[in-house]
Amino acid sequence: MRIARFTTGEEPAYGVVTGDVDDYGQPAEDSTIVALAGDPLYVGVKLLQQEHKLADVRLLAPVLPRSKVVGIGRNYAAHAAELGNDLPTEPLMFLKPNTSVVGPGDPIFYPPQTQNLHFEGELAVVIGRICRDVPPEQATDVIHGYTIANDVTARDLQKSDVQFTRAKGFDSFCPLGPWIETDIDPQVFADGVRIQTHLNGDLKQDGSTKDLIFDIPTLVAYVSSVMTLLPGDVILTGTPEGVGPMLVGDEVEISIAGIGTLTNKVASR
Repeated sequence: MRIARFTTGEEPAYGVVTGDVDDYGQPAEDSTIVALAGDPLYVGVKLLQQEHKLADVRLLAPVLPRSKVVGIGRNYAAHAAELGNDLPTEPLMFLKPNTSVVGPGDPIFYPPQTQNLHFEGELAVVIGRICRDVPPEQATDVIHGYTIANDVTARDLQKSDVQFTRAKGFDSFCPLGPWIETDIDPQVFADGVRIQTHLNGDLKQDGSTKDLIFDIPTLVAYVSSVMTLLPGDVILTGTPEGVGPMLVGDEVEISIAGIGTLTNKVASR
């Protein structure tokens, strides 16, 4: 099930995207979105007698974390190597504020404080219930679904600040979308799902989730051992190698097989 958050020009609403999809989760041209009676994280999936053509609505960030976005750094060995970092012995965790979240088609604002803004295409896990100290074997019980993220990073600030808060925390530094796919088991990602990032049509990242150092159940267990996770919280699982700079006017397109494609352009702040 693909759960989206959308607007027709009025108040944001939630809906289920219907129709056939291709290998990358892209919907057919005649796909529709059936409205739901509220946020499914809180009221469940209750369909209304309201249907729109997908092409006629504007998709928004599929979830607005009420609490936090938890990032995981250096979770692909090749990415750690390309930045000259050692492999972590346990998940390297950082936080992005929920004010950094934007949706598909929204601009990524290039702040004047940086001269080296990077894209990072990632698989994102959306938490579905309040939980703490979740054993890895019970991770599926607390996962609502999966979406795509761009962990936008001011690389020069990350280096100069040492810690990641400013480098990854600006407004618009966490595009999410285009929807949440609820019917994928974490084992599918362990077996390998392709992640690709294109910059202005040129392929920059081409990785697989089978190369995750710490898999999804391990990440859910680790993060929940430190902090309580709330419905709508998001865990970013790390980025494959191939990260690089973006400039004002560039378009970034991140695709994950079985989920879809997230597209954003860079604009001057």
